[in-house]
Formats: sequence, C-alpha cells, structure tokens
Amino acid sequence: MMKIAYNTLRLLRPRQWIKNTAIFAAITFSGDLFDALILEKVFLAFLVFCSLSSASYIINDIFDIKKDRLHPFKRFRPLANKDLTKSYALTVAIILVIASFILGAMVTPAFFILQIIYLLVQFLYSTSLKTIAIVDILAIAFGYILRVYAGELAGGVHISVWLLLTTISLSLFLAIGKRRSELTLVSQSKSVNIADIRKALSHYSERLLDVYASIFATSTFVSYTLFTFLENPRGFNLGLSIFLPDFLPAFFQRKWLMITIIPVVYGLMRYLQDIYEKHEGESPERVLTSDKPLLLTVIIWTALVIAIIYVIGP
Repeated sequence: MMKIAYNTLRLLRPRQWIKNTAIFAAITFSGDLFDALILEKVFLAFLVFCSLSSASYIINDIFDIKKDRLHPFKRFRPLANKDLTKSYALTVAIILVIASFILGAMVTPAFFILQIIYLLVQFLYSTSLKTIAIVDILAIAFGYILRVYAGELAGGVHISVWLLLTTISLSLFLAIGKRRSELTLVSQSKSVNIADIRKALSHYSERLLDVYASIFATSTFVSYTLFTFLENPRGFNLGLSIFLPDFLPAFFQRKWLMITIIPVVYGLMRYLQDIYEKHEGESPERVLTSDKPLLLTVIIWTALVIAIIYVIGP
C-alpha cells in the first residue's frame, strides 16, 4: 500500500507544481497580493492548476510509455517502469480532472474556460503537437503563458503589456532550454535513436537551439527591463526625498523596481550555465530546486519585488 502511494505521488510530479506559482504574478504586480478575497480566488486557481497539470502529466506518460522506456531518465517513471498500471493511472487522471472542474467553477467563468483550454492544449501536445518541430516548443511555452493569464482571470486584475512580453519571452526561453538539455542528454546515449524517443527532437541541432536560446534570453532581459522602467505598481512610498539630492528623488521614487533587474540577469546567466555546462534544463523545476545559487536568486528577486511594491513604493 505504501509503495502504491509513493508511486502515485511520483506519478503526480508535485515538484512541477512550482510552475503554477506563475499564477500569482498578476496579483503581485498589481498590488493586490494581500487582498484576502482576491488572494483566496487565486490560491484556489493555483490548486486547480496543480490538479490539472498532474492530470496532463499522467496522460502524457500513458501515451509515451514505450518511448519513455528508451529514455535514459524517463524510463524510471512509474508507468514506464511498470510500478503502476495504465488503468490505475487513467483513473487518477480522471479524478483529478473532475476535481479541477469542480474547483474551477468556484473561481470565475473566464478562468473555468481557460482551464478547459489549458487541458485541451495539453492533450493535443501529448497526442500530436510534441511530434512537430517548433510547434512543440510553442506548445510548452503556451502552457506557461496560460498560467499567468489564469492568475489574471482568477484575480480580476490586469497585467501590463511589458509583463506579458516578458512572460512570453521567458516561457519560450525555458521551453527551448528544456529541448536543448534533452537533446544533449539523449545524444549521449549511443544505443538510442533520437527519433525513437521524440520525433521533433531529431529535427533540432544544438546550434539551432543555441540561437533560439540566445534570442529569447535577450528578449526576456529587454522586456523585463522595460517593464520595470515603465510599470508603476501600487505601493506605500516612504518619502525618501528628504534624504536625497533634488535631482535624484523623482527617479528613485518611481523606478525602484529596476533594482530587480540585477537578480534577473544573474538568474538568466546561471540558467544558461546549467544548460550548457552542467547539461541540465530538461526539467526547469528540477534545476531550480537543485541549484542553490539559482534558487537563492529567485528568493531574493521575489523578496525585492514584494518589498518594493508593498513597502518602499515604486
């Protein structure tokens, strides 16, 4: 019984729920993070996406059992390793989907529609989209983007166009990094044909993915920089002008958010190092939890954002 429970937990991939924290982005930057009513809705949306994402992982594993058994890493997953049966996994997935629909209906009608779209995209990815080069990357990135929009719809707030562009760029960067690391990992196994594991992967070269990664790492930096410069989130201003020369207060009182560019730049560079030097990145959440400097950077960035928006002022 304990073994089944343990393997069921592995099947759900709770570590990947970290991705769903993107749902809190909209209310954080809108200044509504500590509004109890809004936070309750968004937290419920977070739980819904944890349930939905786990269901989509299970469905994907069911379709990929044979291919996962050839993969040097994925062959240890519960279904590929025959620790659980397909019928049991499918039952768990159905229960999760039903539970997510019940909870999603309690958030907002718009959010409920979005969660259906998310589930549909994930199903299409598992059945067909992941076999098409470039489209597979776009589908992965779209899943990240939908999480941010889910938070917007659940909380009834709006994100700026620059935050949206940052989200799109970062999502594509992470998706490309995932493919780059997977290609490196699979290429190291001489006994396995890349196309047998993932058809779309055989259409990429490391050089091409390097170019893609460079493009979207740059666009993430530029978009986020413009976001911090142009955004004016709500917050309490401490009135620091009395301590600063006359020519400085107007800049610092409105542009404190630009300080957060520093950890973002380091985070991007560190993640690229994980991809190219450590050959990691196939699982972004695994990189985040295992790379302590990167995890610390994310914590510092989060603390700075909250402090600037809700304590110091923009």
